[in-house]
Amino acid sequence: MILRGALIQILLGLAIGIPTAYFCVRYIESQLYDVKGVNPLILLVAVGSLVLAAAVAGLIPAQRAASIDPAEVLGME
Repeated sequence: MILRGALIQILLGLAIGIPTAYFCVRYIESQLYDVKGVNPLILLVAVGSLVLAAAVAGLIPAQRAASIDPAEVLGME
């Protein structure tokens, strides 16, 4: 459940960020010297590193939640 929430946030962020990156290329090309278009390899590496970092960030709380005994938690309430 925790990992699903993290993955949904990852996918929403990528769905917003990747098209935004493509639309901002024209502005970046006009502002920076010798920058031409979007390099798909660099974009893929950036997306992969962001997905990996977010997955690790979601995995840590998921492991902590999975290690808790449900009977103990229900007894606290």
